[in-house]
Amino acid sequence: MPLDYDMLMRLPAWEIRQDYTRRDTILYALGAGAGIEPRELDFVYEPRLQALPSIAAVLTHPGFWQKDPKYGLTWQKLLHGEQWLRVHRPIPVEGSLKGEMRIEEIYDKGADKGAVLLWKREISDAGTGEAIATVRGSSFLRADGGFGGQSTGAPAPHPIPQRPADRIVELGTRPEQALIYRLSGDYNPLHADPEVAKAAGFDRPILHGLCSYAIACRAIVMGPCGGDAARLRSLDARFSAPVFPGETLSVEIWNDGAFRVTVVERGLVAINNGYFEHD
Repeated sequence: MPLDYDMLMRLPAWEIRQDYTRRDTILYALGAGAGIEPRELDFVYEPRLQALPSIAAVLTHPGFWQKDPKYGLTWQKLLHGEQWLRVHRPIPVEGSLKGEMRIEEIYDKGADKGAVLLWKREISDAGTGEAIATVRGSSFLRADGGFGGQSTGAPAPHPIPQRPADRIVELGTRPEQALIYRLSGDYNPLHADPEVAKAAGFDRPILHGLCSYAIACRAIVMGPCGGDAARLRSLDARFSAPVFPGETLSVEIWNDGAFRVTVVERGLVAINNGYFEHD
């Protein structure tokens, strides 16, 4: 069923306030698989704790708003398409934040191809107003196309070099990793409930795309950033295939900032057209 473009574009910005603690920062990193290697201890242990920059994706998150019937979206057929992050200052390990999120645009791919919804969230310090991060993303609405909107104009993906990667890191995931990661705020039942996963066309719950994104962030921070999370300035990715908890991810990294993530067991590219910047 086509979505109501005018209604969605008229929605006022969501304003979200969030207080979070070091415990939340540690839980996020654990959900991203950090802590198995001693060199990642600073993401999960208090003395020198630093926030994994990809945590911005869940800070001041509005929750699974697309499931609310008033928006008229077929949430069971929704997939996360892309994620973009710009870090304006190192992400604090605790604090009070304000997020302001709005829908930027919705692209119509056709009744049989769905729609792409772009959104943006600005995160700032709730007390000082200082900008911390800009988070943008797209949702692929597989069953909501054909509403008569524009089909072109979405951001172009970053190209992947036609040469071998300069660095490759393999990182495993745990069978229960989605159940840990969801505790950081993304409670989409697609990642926990086998019946919901089957209704969406998967034989079992899939890993959050943002969890795979966080795993790629781990590889980039521990590699090009030398273990210093404050050096990462941006992290962009396009989700291209689902990952199942328990699979192994191969993160290919190029010196020009490109990266790609492949599921080792199935040879599928899970994150494509990745791009990062660092100091």
